[in-house]
Amino acid sequence: MPGIGTAVFKGISQPLTGFRRATTNNLARRAVSVPGMATRNLLSACFLGCLFLAACEDIETGPVTVSAIGAVPKLANPNLQPLDPPSFMLVESVAQGLVRFDAAGQIEPALAQRWIVSDDGLNYVFRLAPAEWQDGGKVTADQVAARLRAAGSRASRNPLKPILGAIDEIVAMTDEVIEISLKSPRPNFLQLLAQPEMAVLRGDQGAGPYRLAAEAEGGLLLRPLPSEAEADEPAAAAAPSILLRGERAGVAVARFERGLADLVIGGSGGDLAVARAARLPARALVFDPAAGLFGLAFVRDEGRLADPALRRALSMALDRDAIVAALGVPGLRPRDSLLPAGVRELPQPALPDWSENPLAMRRELAARVIEAGSDAPLTLRVAMPDGPGYRLLFAHLRRDWRAVGVAAEAVAIGTPADLRLIDAVAPVNLASWYLRTFTCETRWVCNAAADEMMAGARIAPTAAARRELLANADRILAETVPFISIAAPVRWSLVSSRLTGFRANVFARHPAGELIAPAP
Repeated sequence: MPGIGTAVFKGISQPLTGFRRATTNNLARRAVSVPGMATRNLLSACFLGCLFLAACEDIETGPVTVSAIGAVPKLANPNLQPLDPPSFMLVESVAQGLVRFDAAGQIEPALAQRWIVSDDGLNYVFRLAPAEWQDGGKVTADQVAARLRAAGSRASRNPLKPILGAIDEIVAMTDEVIEISLKSPRPNFLQLLAQPEMAVLRGDQGAGPYRLAAEAEGGLLLRPLPSEAEADEPAAAAAPSILLRGERAGVAVARFERGLADLVIGGSGGDLAVARAARLPARALVFDPAAGLFGLAFVRDEGRLADPALRRALSMALDRDAIVAALGVPGLRPRDSLLPAGVRELPQPALPDWSENPLAMRRELAARVIEAGSDAPLTLRVAMPDGPGYRLLFAHLRRDWRAVGVAAEAVAIGTPADLRLIDAVAPVNLASWYLRTFTCETRWVCNAAADEMMAGARIAPTAAARRELLANADRILAETVPFISIAAPVRWSLVSSRLTGFRANVFARHPAGELIAPAP
């Protein structure tokens, strides 16, 4: 059943399984309850029941309808503009990179069918699988290498550019073979290549695993390319088609609540309250155990904010336990360090010297520092997106800073501010991503000594030497306080029971082709 009818029936097929059975049985009972009409009504009942069941059977094989929170999805170049959740899903679906994430966040082949890593971890050799652009042209190693080089070029605005500096050279060795050489080993380098920002585009064309088929029902219809498994075994289950929409959180949640969407992705702490206000099936709300940054970056290094002691005092004053409790996300814990515990390369992050002190003691010390700095009252402008969760966060910030004599006002993103909210999932489990977010090249508040440590770590000859340099950079930034850490970022999805392949993972990436698990 095509079109909107499919979407409507798909929404009610799961919750009304018992209703279908009861309706068919009731029609059959009515057929024999009126003398002289038994045969005709029985046939009618069976006919209606079959139509209903056939429609619902078609529902189970129709496109997976996805509402991604954000703007209309665009096949945008990540080197030129940032991607929001709808464009993330579109780009990673129709323009994969050398490798990609599976449903659990593990690495699997994409454009590269296999690869070899040298014993010293400095050289990666990828052999491309046969692939075509949407116009039918062959994907070559030269094209892929050029695209990957562009991501780290001087003109690139790719958000992964700060950590792409680990790449020394990208060379097309043949039409099917690419070699990437690193300046020093990166244990999780493939996680970086799997990100949608490293997708390989040629103009406005990708090379799968999906094709953009048409605009349909206010969204984009994506159809999967045939896989080798399907060619070898005709009985192999094909990946589902996807109907992808980009829309506001309230619209996406309402669509899911009415049964008109199978999946909502791109949820954050800012709009979590919208999902919680809906009447959702049990276990429909799923949280990713995402790692990354959730806190406030100082965007001004002048006046009183130029003093690291004042920045430290503002961080000390926050009641992170209360903020995390208000968000109410299972497994979410407060964090006062720049890096999370257990990150690759630096499993023990540098903690601020006040982290073990009780809140009352911290606030008393913070109030003294702030009062000693000036007789004039301090007012902070905090830039953050709109959303009920972000408003709740700001209410806690304002209350906590008021307790130490500081006023705060919320301002819109893009307007002059003193601090700005960062809510970002780490694309790779490496300490360098967290540290390089606060280099002098990218931030107002930084430390040149930390930059020197990171530059040395990039070319360190051994893993031990690199680890020591990164630990020094982490310690220096902990003293500099360019960022007030609060917790890990919150990422949530709404998942229907149809999506048997959906898995929560640390990268909050949910590939279209694995939303429905193959039948056993």
